[in-house]
Amino acid sequence: MSAADLGLFLAAALVLAVIPGPGMLYVGARSLSGGLGEGLASTMGTGLGGMVHVLAGAFGLSALVMASAEAFTVMKLLGGFYLVWLGVQAWRQARLSQLADGGVAALGMARAFREGVVVEALNPKTAAFFLAFIPQFLDPARGDVGWQFVLLGSLCVAANSLVDAVVALAAGRLRDVAGRRGSVLLRMRQAGAGLMMALGLGVLLLRRPMA
Repeated sequence: MSAADLGLFLAAALVLAVIPGPGMLYVGARSLSGGLGEGLASTMGTGLGGMVHVLAGAFGLSALVMASAEAFTVMKLLGGFYLVWLGVQAWRQARLSQLADGGVAALGMARAFREGVVVEALNPKTAAFFLAFIPQFLDPARGDVGWQFVLLGSLCVAANSLVDAVVALAAGRLRDVAGRRGSVLLRMRQAGAGLMMALGLGVLLLRRPMA
């Protein structure tokens, strides 16, 4: 790819990365709920989940999912209900932890990472994005288009992860500043849980972008 084409691709990928989507909002919700550590762990998780879509797109699996109404619906239902379930669990954990010791315990970075992987891997909107955006920059004359898809997709994931890390830092900082009191911290965790549930409902309402 020429320097001009690569610059255009990176600029477009960065612009698209700053547009709020399910992955970014999930990272923000997890940061509000569990702090910066959980936010950054979920960022790494969503990045790995994004790579699942990159590899699936390179092998043609994403195209099959988007072309099949049944496969798209299954993926949408799994991803949406999983987010709703995470939100419900986060809400319950926030209340139970406060009742137990008057404080609000974090859920842990390992769990945030695992959940981030699943959330992004089951997000049909990510699959649609990669299939709509990346092929515009593929050129069979430059070599195997599968490897081109993997390379460009990896750059997109890196851009998304960079923006998500900034969101995690901002949300984590907000949590630290505003959540020094246990009651405020509880409300922030509940707000993060509510955002996860809302994201799940949003995913469930997605429509297949291909006929």
